[in-house]
Amino acid sequence: MLREEFDYTLPAARIAQKPLANRDASRMMVLDRTAKIWEDKYFIEISQILRPGDLMVFNNTKVFPARLLGRRRGTTAQPIGKNNRAQRGFLTGETELLLTRHESDDIWHGLVHPGRKVRTGEILVFGDDELEAEILGRGEYGVRRARLRARQGTVEEALDRLGHIPLPPYIHRHDEAADRTTYQTVFAKVRGAVAAPTAGLHFTQRVFSALAACGVETCEITLHIGLGTFQPVRTQRIEDHPMEAERYEIPEAAAAAINRALDERRRVIAVGTTSVRTLESVAHDHDGRIAPGRGETRLFIFPGFHFRVIRGLLTNFHLPQSTLLMLVSAFADKDFVLRAYRHAIESRYRFYSYGDCMLIL
Repeated sequence: MLREEFDYTLPAARIAQKPLANRDASRMMVLDRTAKIWEDKYFIEISQILRPGDLMVFNNTKVFPARLLGRRRGTTAQPIGKNNRAQRGFLTGETELLLTRHESDDIWHGLVHPGRKVRTGEILVFGDDELEAEILGRGEYGVRRARLRARQGTVEEALDRLGHIPLPPYIHRHDEAADRTTYQTVFAKVRGAVAAPTAGLHFTQRVFSALAACGVETCEITLHIGLGTFQPVRTQRIEDHPMEAERYEIPEAAAAAINRALDERRRVIAVGTTSVRTLESVAHDHDGRIAPGRGETRLFIFPGFHFRVIRGLLTNFHLPQSTLLMLVSAFADKDFVLRAYRHAIESRYRFYSYGDCMLIL
């Protein structure tokens, strides 16, 4: 299939720049993938739409302040005029390091911007020399391997002090203190993601209470979202696109709950595309069953994929030509999904991370 088959035009005004005051106040389009019809609802109604015995699977990864702003050692960053200030930058001479994943406590992978001038062996410094990153090597698409050192305390403590929440580039503003809470699910527990599992941002305690009262089960798994999930598809044929590895963990209790639901032919509903990829990747390796444990997945789901586990998906709206839109199109039929997207645009739904959602059944 060609990348262009998953294209659509989105007016910039439809991209949510900030979250709603109430997480559970978002709109929700409910898609029936068999009948090929949809309804316009609100997320707060989800407990009335699901049925007793459904099992919802959540990704409890936690976003950390992965975006660092500093300079190359031996250079000085200078303020620039207000009228010339870039949307995502602060200073001329400034260097950005966006951490993506770590090999150990001090060895990390990340993207450097601007990257062409930063060579192996150079050192980037952040804050008042509170944290430094020694560039150890370079990978594809500008990814660097770096050793991080904190002057005092741990690297994690330094990141919490100096780092910024890595808002997606289509949010055209600086991160704010509130984003540390709003760009995080209320059930986030396991630190390690550079992006939020955004389908989970809509949930509140009152929604969980309503789901429990209606007999809907829940369980949690972990997949640490890296930039690979959001890397653009650069190949013309989508089948040629390589996915980067992302780390996951499935607890024994979650594996047992999911297998029990499968045995009893109850619906397993994934909250977000990351939950889908984790479950389907593990099921592919274990003959349709979910095995507890840790691992990595590079699974790329696109039309033609055979789903073994999930029978429902809650997801936000995704970028054109993205691997996430391809996954949704595999689950619900590409033409049907793109028609639903056109309806969402015409009906003024809010798109992307801080936007509205779809429930596909």
